[in-house]
Amino acid sequence: MPMRQMKESSEQHLVIKTHLQNSMNPVQKHPKTAQNGKGPPPHEPQNAKPHNQTSPSSKNRGRRRGRGGRKSDQSDVFMRPSSRPCTVADKPVLANQGGPLVTDIPHGCVENGSNKCGMEMGFPSSSKSLNFAPRPGYGHIGTKCIVKANHFFTELPEKDLNQYDVTITPEVASRTVNRAIMNELVKLYKESDLGMRLPAYDGRKSLYTAGELPFAWKEFKIKLVDEEDGINGPKREREYKVVIKFVARANLHHLGQFLAGKRADAPKEALQILDIVLRELSTRRYCPVGRYFFSPDIRAPQRLGEGLESWCGFYQSIRPTQMGLSLNIDMSSAAFIEALPVIEFVGQLLGKDVISRPLSDSDRVKIKKALRGVKVEVTHRGNVRRKYRVSGLTSQPTRELVFPVDDNSTMKSVVEYFQEMYGFTIQHAHLPCLQVGNQKKANYLPMEACKIVEGQRYTKRLNERQITALLKVTCQRPRDQENDILQTVQHNAYDQDPYAKEFGIKISEKLASVEARILPAPWLKYHETGKEKDCLPQVGQWNMMNKKMINGMTVSRWACINFSRSVQESVARGFCNELAQMCQVSGMEFNPEPVIPIHMARPDQVEKALKHVYHASMNKLKGKELELLLAILPDNNGSLYGDLKRICETDLGLISQCCLTKHVFKISKQYLANVSLKINVKMGGRNTVLLDAISCRIPLVSDIPTIIFGADVTHPENGEDSSPSIAAVVASQDWPEVTKYAGLVCAQAHRQELIQDLYKTWHDPARGTVSGGMIRDLLVSFRKATGQKPLRIIFYRDGVSEGQFYQVLLYELDAIRKACASLEPNYQPPVTFIVVQKRHHTRLFANNHRDRNSTDRSGNILPGTVVDSKICHPTEFDFYLCSHAGIQGTSRPAHYHVLWDENNFTADGIQSLTNNLCYTYARCTRSVSVVPPAYYAHLAAFRARFYMEPEMQENGSNGGGSGGGHANKATRASGETGVRPLPALKENVKRVMFYC
Repeated sequence: MPMRQMKESSEQHLVIKTHLQNSMNPVQKHPKTAQNGKGPPPHEPQNAKPHNQTSPSSKNRGRRRGRGGRKSDQSDVFMRPSSRPCTVADKPVLANQGGPLVTDIPHGCVENGSNKCGMEMGFPSSSKSLNFAPRPGYGHIGTKCIVKANHFFTELPEKDLNQYDVTITPEVASRTVNRAIMNELVKLYKESDLGMRLPAYDGRKSLYTAGELPFAWKEFKIKLVDEEDGINGPKREREYKVVIKFVARANLHHLGQFLAGKRADAPKEALQILDIVLRELSTRRYCPVGRYFFSPDIRAPQRLGEGLESWCGFYQSIRPTQMGLSLNIDMSSAAFIEALPVIEFVGQLLGKDVISRPLSDSDRVKIKKALRGVKVEVTHRGNVRRKYRVSGLTSQPTRELVFPVDDNSTMKSVVEYFQEMYGFTIQHAHLPCLQVGNQKKANYLPMEACKIVEGQRYTKRLNERQITALLKVTCQRPRDQENDILQTVQHNAYDQDPYAKEFGIKISEKLASVEARILPAPWLKYHETGKEKDCLPQVGQWNMMNKKMINGMTVSRWACINFSRSVQESVARGFCNELAQMCQVSGMEFNPEPVIPIHMARPDQVEKALKHVYHASMNKLKGKELELLLAILPDNNGSLYGDLKRICETDLGLISQCCLTKHVFKISKQYLANVSLKINVKMGGRNTVLLDAISCRIPLVSDIPTIIFGADVTHPENGEDSSPSIAAVVASQDWPEVTKYAGLVCAQAHRQELIQDLYKTWHDPARGTVSGGMIRDLLVSFRKATGQKPLRIIFYRDGVSEGQFYQVLLYELDAIRKACASLEPNYQPPVTFIVVQKRHHTRLFANNHRDRNSTDRSGNILPGTVVDSKICHPTEFDFYLCSHAGIQGTSRPAHYHVLWDENNFTADGIQSLTNNLCYTYARCTRSVSVVPPAYYAHLAAFRARFYMEPEMQENGSNGGGSGGGHANKATRASGETGVRPLPALKENVKRVMFYC
């Protein structure tokens, strides 16, 4: 936003919060803002002052931020807050304080994007004027220790980095060919025209050098033998024109200042150049896939079945950190297509002898699907190993195939052609041919004359057996993974890398030693009637022995449906009795008798069976609701689970709990205890709460009503190119306990990461412009549940990559602002927006693997280990937290990045809150690896995929009983994208943790 424009609108749209006025970035000048002052200062004890002294009045707050200061024509108001802080004896349970709750605003504040009620919410609309929250300092809580990280210190080069533009004519689509052209150019001209420079090339349009080339513009002619030439004739030489033109010099001084914390903006170009330089040699040695490099030589490939094998590899990325530049190296494995003769591959794929047995139609479909897009090389021409990409499969066997050999349409059979042309006798003429090249001019290759080219990554979906086999390969103990990483660094020999030498980059061969702290586990509160009323988890786990749920619910009306043929009625009855007893022992009231006898049903009649049980129960209960449905499912149940959940939650409004046959036959107390935990929260209960929460001792949560959100978007799997993405948002519905989370889901455009339905307005013929969306609905339900409106918002956002931080923050923070303003003028609670990342490549290892006190039983670092220095961002507010105990393999810490913080959290405050919340996950008695609101959002989004799958079948025909035509706000699809909406969740389902 231009400065003039910013000044003009500074009253109405104040751009920068206090935390952005930081001397670290003197370049940007912003309008002055008042001190934020929300929540008590970190050094003062909670509740030392009444709330109205630590936070400005709502009137002043609205004016000070320039948000929503105008008077609205809205007469109804959202609820007025209680000004009293929470105390132990004074837990707020307010029936109806303040005015009526707004649910829909007729002709409301938001009129199709007009800025009534300050709709252009006080932060910049472009990323250029936005800085993320700076680090407020370092954490101190916890036991100090040293851990090792898979980061390798990288010395910053002192040479100038120059970028040149490369234009190759005729244009080439393949990076491999581009690289071959540039390799030839360097080989021919390095010592003359290139002035002894060894450039690094990105395979596309950019070339980088250390120091300038002797020219600013030059044209070269390069001849290259074409490996991928047409089917007939000898290989041809192709001539390419290569123009190299100077573009820019990368500023390493800027990078140095950024790493030293003197500048807040990262010089992306310089980092990108260094990344490309360090990848150059590995790109030649290995098979590159994105930021990964794979090779069959790193470790012997393991067969995964159906013609696939696993290749070991490594991930490599240069990262700016507090210790300076760091090279992040991590081990990886991926599925590759085995370089087999095609007939052998097909035999493995189908699991049968294809030479002697004919192929069925379904076999052909499977072969075509597996081979389409795969590169093969011919084996019938001696040393000539020409390569082709498979485009399809012939519908006829080879012996029936004929094609025109000249312009007179003279036909010749494929069998004759190969015999005459190459002296090659086709042995298996009953098999179809591979079609290669384009579809217009079909070229046929017999399967037996082809072999799959090595080094092709398999990108389609793996089956269960293949996934299990791949996980076996990738699952390494921490000590082994650390050794493999060190071996990879030594094998890559960066000190001998000619490109690293050319650019003056030096890389340490030692893992970074990092100061860490182990945060204490929180005390958990259980019911007073249990032998153990509270509990301190040990090494991230505890159990339910001698404990009762703090809020055990009552289940008096339940039924059971059995879809498993192998489970007899008596066995099912025995299982239900055991489960009912466990629920009672755990603190619930559970009627031992079902409403109707256990109903046996067939998996292929799921809808009919569910409706029968529902109606039979309703008739027996004379209008009272069935509270719970237990369902016994076969171990391999295909779509049954998803169909059952869809029908129960979107059609019948039933809460259900599924149990697999294997658990029914082999009843374990631990299993029953875990199921009882799930049932209790699905019924609206709480299993445990943080002792600090009910004692009101959580900084910046316990002092004023606080709502904690979790949000996630799940995308369709690779290969699905049209399915919608699913967004889910959950929000805490109790305060001060922050344990219960209601969830809403929504379908949106394919691979859209921004959550479209956070805030919506639409036109209603009767009511005019109506506001809604997931944030608004969850704020309203918080008010209904607690009797108060949230005065603080903490928003954990899962699944966002670094490249999308700005975009997601700008869009979603704006939606939160608008949702708040639509409920009441001047209602703008301060927001802390935190991105949670699990898909990163930082691993933390114990400093001494032999020291049993510094590891858990799996050899991983202890739960509660937090790192906020050295390997973290130079200036921004991020930290790594390993909140869980490892079970097998190497634990992956979660990476939390605080992008926006109007609540002025200290490092200790947000780290402790996040760690403590990880002990409140409802489904087990373990601390979990990701903060529960983000975890719950992921579960809800995953559940919602079941709601839409029947909708996708047979040209979108309705999957029966899904209620597909009726979608309310809770599950509405994002408006204009044309995505089919999800069926609506029933009201009683939405209120509870149905996704658990």
